[in-house]
Amino acid sequence: MLGLLSLFLMPLKDVNPVNAQTVYDHARQLFLHGYLEKSQSESESGYRRFQNSDQTWSSRFRLLEAEAMTWRGMSEDALHVLSEQSIATIDQDGMIRQRTLQGVALAHLQQFVAADQKLQEAASLCAVVTRPACGDVSRAGGVLALDRGDFAEARRRFIDSLHFARKYRDPWLEATALLNLSAASLQDDHYDEALEWSKSAYRVSMSLEAEDLSQSALGNLGWAYFKMGDTERALQMLLGAEKSATKLGVTDIAIAWLTDAGYVYADMGEIQLAKQSYRQALQFARQINSKEDISNILTDLALVAVASGNPDEAEIYTSQAIAMAKQSGSRPDMMDAIAIQMQAAALRGDTARAEELLHQVETAPESQTSMKWASQLAMAKLYDTQGQTAAAQHEYTAALATFEGARAELQHEDSQLPFAANATRIYDDYIHFLIKQGKASEALIAADQSRAQTLAQGLGVAANAQSPHQLLPAPVLAPQAVARKAGATLLFYWLGEKQSYLWAITPGKTTLFPLPAQGEITPLIERYRKTLLGTDDPLQTGDTAGRELFRMLVAPAANLIRSSTPVMILTDGALSQLNFETLIAPARAASVPEHYWIEDVTLSSAPSLSMLAAAKPGSRSGSKPGSNSGGKMLLLGDALPAGDEYPALPNAAFEMQQIQKHFTARDEVVFARQRATPAAYLKSDPRQFAYIHFVSHGVASRTDPLDSAIILSRASTADDGFKLYAREVMQHPIDARLVTISACYGSGTRAYVGEGLVGLSWAFLRAGAHNAIGALWEVSDESTPRLMDTLYQGIESGQTPAAALRNAKLSLLHSRNSFRKPFYWAPFQMYTRL
Repeated sequence: MLGLLSLFLMPLKDVNPVNAQTVYDHARQLFLHGYLEKSQSESESGYRRFQNSDQTWSSRFRLLEAEAMTWRGMSEDALHVLSEQSIATIDQDGMIRQRTLQGVALAHLQQFVAADQKLQEAASLCAVVTRPACGDVSRAGGVLALDRGDFAEARRRFIDSLHFARKYRDPWLEATALLNLSAASLQDDHYDEALEWSKSAYRVSMSLEAEDLSQSALGNLGWAYFKMGDTERALQMLLGAEKSATKLGVTDIAIAWLTDAGYVYADMGEIQLAKQSYRQALQFARQINSKEDISNILTDLALVAVASGNPDEAEIYTSQAIAMAKQSGSRPDMMDAIAIQMQAAALRGDTARAEELLHQVETAPESQTSMKWASQLAMAKLYDTQGQTAAAQHEYTAALATFEGARAELQHEDSQLPFAANATRIYDDYIHFLIKQGKASEALIAADQSRAQTLAQGLGVAANAQSPHQLLPAPVLAPQAVARKAGATLLFYWLGEKQSYLWAITPGKTTLFPLPAQGEITPLIERYRKTLLGTDDPLQTGDTAGRELFRMLVAPAANLIRSSTPVMILTDGALSQLNFETLIAPARAASVPEHYWIEDVTLSSAPSLSMLAAAKPGSRSGSKPGSNSGGKMLLLGDALPAGDEYPALPNAAFEMQQIQKHFTARDEVVFARQRATPAAYLKSDPRQFAYIHFVSHGVASRTDPLDSAIILSRASTADDGFKLYAREVMQHPIDARLVTISACYGSGTRAYVGEGLVGLSWAFLRAGAHNAIGALWEVSDESTPRLMDTLYQGIESGQTPAAALRNAKLSLLHSRNSFRKPFYWAPFQMYTRL
């Protein structure tokens, strides 16, 4: 499943005949750049050419040929080439390499005892005197340990190899050590750590122009992203790595990426594509007789069979995989197969067998964490179908506890953000289960537990993990008290595979409403967004999506919503890309025709109930422009053009003037034109400002949302010296009452499970802002200055930021020009954490 590099070629210094050296160097360069089949062919030719005339050179060619074979996954052929009869004369370096290659080939064939013996022989030779080839002995020992499932020993060996490489300035060994460390971290479920190792390996291998190493690093990155829930980026990387591996003739690595792509397809529900990918991988594995790959792919096919609802087929595959794992002694492979056997037993309704296998999975240290929570979920669903509600609840909460424990170990936002997608099925099934039991309040608490975890942890308002066992018996949340504190009606949404839900929460009560499945809601959102991005006015065109969405999402709770009370939306999934203000409300009377919902309510978007409950008023949360309470403004914009892609904004200077007039000169710090640089913001001590406003271009990264950026003036000669990145914003704490990003796509374009849209607005909330305004789509340079002028006029008069933004939008909506269309006023969204 991983891009685990098995070999490393050490340069051989020699002063032998030029012809032999020239031929060897060419074959070696082919090997180092990843053209293994060609290197193998040239090495074989060199061996035969010098077989009778120079046994030393023929042996060196033979070693290179065997090394290329092993990298290609041809372990049995490599062992034949490495036999003493094939290699007549070699020096000490050659003997070390020979034993090391034999050890790796035997390990891949799962002949662990023989592999260990060969590596001990290599280590004994290195004990006499340190040779260049000795660095690879530690790496090979790590490969053997990893194949045996001893992650701690594998890591130790790979670290030794890395230290050797850096001590002797060997970038090739460094790249392989880094790559193998990433593989070990992946197998040990340390996905964020694997990302760092893989990225480092990719950088080193790219600098060496080593295509084989770089494709392995790319594939490992893809696998890490998949395990963290980022399937879109994972599939892109894995397919690219597989294409490169196939081109290079690295069969065993191509098998790994085909297998991993199968996992991603299966996760996306593309079962046929998953089967196709697995079967192609199995064909390759059998061609090279890779027993380990055959065993893994059989397990993968069993997993797909379970997903397809075919437990009998799964049993056939797992039985074969377990037999192979027993023969090789690989406990991790065995436990993977047993976990799937358990899920097949649960699917078949064989309770006793499922319970027995689940106990093995939960207690075995070799079991992958993801396999544990998948097995616990399968058991919970079995108990649920049998009516054993207490046992089902225990297993649901156990699965969530296992997942949350794994999430708590992640250290970086880049890892935490996509990881929540792994638990979507657990939460969805559990929430549906609780509601069936009449436990709507507990279902709401469980749903909220999945929300804004990364944001809350970053702000220090949540523990790294919360056990569902602790939350459910004694709920710590009082939703009605949260509504009272927020002074708002809260609409909390959950989009489910079979059933969606809306909890309408007022200070007086909480009411649950069933909604259609997400498969019915999401296409309507996508269709309506396309309408909003056009030049038409949905009210005038008779658009049905906006009306249907209001009927589905808002109308059920209409009687609980008062026009005098603000509404906070707690969205889920695709709902985060929808501005609820644009939904078309029905006519109330003859005098009040159909209208946009913004005419009725003041709306904002909140991350979670827990975040609202934990929020504390900031020192400047109530400050107003021009007041003596610290209402200072930091204003940046009207930047110099940053190339053709980011031209000057014609009305940027005018917008900044409109904003400035609402603040006294002593209460504003302005950076414009060449002074409006990323460094100016970072060095301004942004914590001192109650208001921060950017008038600029913006760019939203879908593949890596924390690389979203505000485009300012160039501050350095670096290629990206004009970008203020979201990840930089997060590193500089603020306490602003309001941050406004008057730029395109300031809200971001990528929605993460539980976190919603992640981009610049999210980053400023993460930095400490109490409210942030960002855009869901492109921003008009013509209408925005007027909107922002009205916004700050409202705040200056004492309105809340949410009310001021609504009134500013209404001023455009009620105008007699084209600005009344949602395209101009609706992109801006208010995000609040109170």
